[in-house]
Amino acid sequence: MSSTQADILRDFARVPADIVRQAATFQPAILADVAGRRGALHGRIKPLHPRMKLAGTAITVEVRPGDNLMIHAAIALAQPGDVLVIDGKGDQTAALMGTIMMTACQQLGIAGVVMDGAARDSLDIDAMDYPVFSVGTNPNGPTKNCGGRIGHPVTVGGVTVHAGDFVIGDADGVVVVEREKIASLLPLATKKVQDEAARIAAIKTGDTAAKWLTSALRNAGVLREGETL
Repeated sequence: MSSTQADILRDFARVPADIVRQAATFQPAILADVAGRRGALHGRIKPLHPRMKLAGTAITVEVRPGDNLMIHAAIALAQPGDVLVIDGKGDQTAALMGTIMMTACQQLGIAGVVMDGAARDSLDIDAMDYPVFSVGTNPNGPTKNCGGRIGHPVTVGGVTVHAGDFVIGDADGVVVVEREKIASLLPLATKKVQDEAARIAAIKTGDTAAKWLTSALRNAGVLREGETL
């Protein structure tokens, strides 16, 4: 087997489509909470426009800073519903993708792009209403010279992402949940949404006190036993 073949893993298990559809109904914040407050990418990775949302399964890509050769390869291999999750090493000196590549992604049914790197043609992408999350923009174009990897674990925004993991993003940012874990979180997410709605309703009737606060302050040593705010 050549090194090129080893660097590209074409076959990996994905989150079933019905689980993706169910999980996509929740906010990333809800899923991060029920996942133990884990899986949220660093806040430097943001949508190009706050209204942008995405949900799907990760196809992971590792590139050299400023080079997008392997992203082109990943687009050719991706399946509808995949999200390109690109480890661009946080580089902002050149854009990894622009209008042409995003148009191809949209045409192929790729659910969106998350990259620890820069994009360009942001106004065009906004007009396309195609969900792109990046560390920012840069008008400089990429090179297409360097090898990389597809389908291998990557680190994006400080989070390890495996091919096939569940990815979801909105104005708050991006959350990744392990493929094997996402289905078990759906009942917990449903309960959390219900609990939060009940708490908000109670606050609106005047019940604004945080019942846990005094105990937490005592445990932290801020209040002595018997002392209150």
